[in-house]
Amino acid sequence: MQNSQSHLAYLALEHAIVTLALPPGAYVTEKELIELAGHGRTPVREAVQKLAWQRLIMVKPRVGLQVAEIRPGDHGHVMQVRGELEPIAAALVAEHADEEQRQQLADCAAKMKSCTASRDLEAFFAADKAFDEILEDACPNVFITSALAPVQTHSRRLWYSTANSDRMDQSISLHTDAMHAIHRGDAAEAHRTMAVLIGYLSGK
Repeated sequence: MQNSQSHLAYLALEHAIVTLALPPGAYVTEKELIELAGHGRTPVREAVQKLAWQRLIMVKPRVGLQVAEIRPGDHGHVMQVRGELEPIAAALVAEHADEEQRQQLADCAAKMKSCTASRDLEAFFAADKAFDEILEDACPNVFITSALAPVQTHSRRLWYSTANSDRMDQSISLHTDAMHAIHRGDAAEAHRTMAVLIGYLSGK
């Protein structure tokens, strides 16, 4: 997984957006983002470029930087993309992940499982982001992961905006089912469990 300064800045700012520490629609300055991320101007500018590509930050000339609003149709749109592509990605990763990536999945599943007892929503969302990054690193189809990365983040923000700890148990159970199937290299089961997870997150 990546650990460059720009990627670490991106993770910090993405987490702030997902957990609504940076509220939807808020205007922010580069200085504020530098302080929030804890990294320098260049890494933060590179992080903002990625967040702008993901449509999480809107760069408005002569106005500034605005955190993307949450719109009524966003949930249905992002889950439509995830429902089609994420089961395929899970199956591909089950087939192609290397041993280090499989160990990362096992570690991620353990961290997420610990959130069942701690009821720590932010830790759960951090583990969920780590899961997405492992899938991105291990999936051989970059066109799928390029399409998934933005909608996964939007999905987390939408889920967080209405989340409560009572919903965590089922979500954690379904996430770890998918992680374990991928870890075992069972492509068919990875596809099935990921489809079940996305169905649950979609509200189906």
